[in-house]
Amino acid sequence: MKLKVWLALWSVYIIWGSTYLAIRIAVETIPPFLMAAARMLAAGVILYAWMMASGAPKPTRREWKVTGVIGVFLLVGGNGLVTWSEQRLTSSVAAVIIGSMPLWIVLLDAIRPGGIKPHWLTVAGVLIGFLGIVILIDPFNLSQSSQSVDMIGALALVLAALSWSIGSIYGRENHAQLPKTPLLVSGMEMLIGGLGLLLVGTLTGEWSRLNLAAISPNSLFALGYLIFFGSIIAFASFSWLLGAAPTPLVATYAYVNPLVAIVLGNLIAQEPISLRLIFSTLLIIGAVVLINMTLWLRSRRAASVQNTTI
Repeated sequence: MKLKVWLALWSVYIIWGSTYLAIRIAVETIPPFLMAAARMLAAGVILYAWMMASGAPKPTRREWKVTGVIGVFLLVGGNGLVTWSEQRLTSSVAAVIIGSMPLWIVLLDAIRPGGIKPHWLTVAGVLIGFLGIVILIDPFNLSQSSQSVDMIGALALVLAALSWSIGSIYGRENHAQLPKTPLLVSGMEMLIGGLGLLLVGTLTGEWSRLNLAAISPNSLFALGYLIFFGSIIAFASFSWLLGAAPTPLVATYAYVNPLVAIVLGNLIAQEPISLRLIFSTLLIIGAVVLINMTLWLRSRRAASVQNTTI
């Protein structure tokens, strides 16, 4: 069991960390929203058909509605904006900014009605993480570096992380109204998210820019990799890990994915690794570690108090 856990965990580390580079390669010759739609619809059909053939209960209308809201925030707002932004930014920068998503979850939880008020260490983690984002983006070019970050692309990534956080919180609050099979939920989210991405691609005029003859073999390979590895194998591994491994261990993917993306981006696509990128990455990852450790310690303390009371 321990070997299976580590194999599944490393598959999530490597595959999800590599999807940022695969997205960048795919959008070189495929319009971004249509590419993301093809990825999600293909993977969604496979996962949904697999779950139905495995005997999973057919989702109710209510389950489709709740899952649809999550799919729109996670995949249309989240994945869609990430895919669009990688026309303007390196995969390394995209991975690091999206790695800040836990900061937004804590912030949204703190300001929403009935939310969780953060511990002071959590607040410190959020401030450190946002400092890392500001240093990475460097909106006023204080570093006077020639490797500037595109502001529009960076803003799209910040909005993507925010959208992903909203979807995550909504899914957590409505978990009881979702199907009990995680892979079925993923397949439903991908189907609805894929349709939403297809609509966005249509409204933004991407069909007129789609030239099938001009799609490169590298982009096709990247799209296939995103479908079968990024959206099926990695999701299956992650879903299995949630029930087979401790949550703090599973959560480590959030720390490792940006590092994998940076290394692969440099080795395969010759993306530059600057001191600013390294420093901001360490700040953001350190902030996420601090936040997760604080939340874990608080949950352990609460469980201990509850057990003592009982």
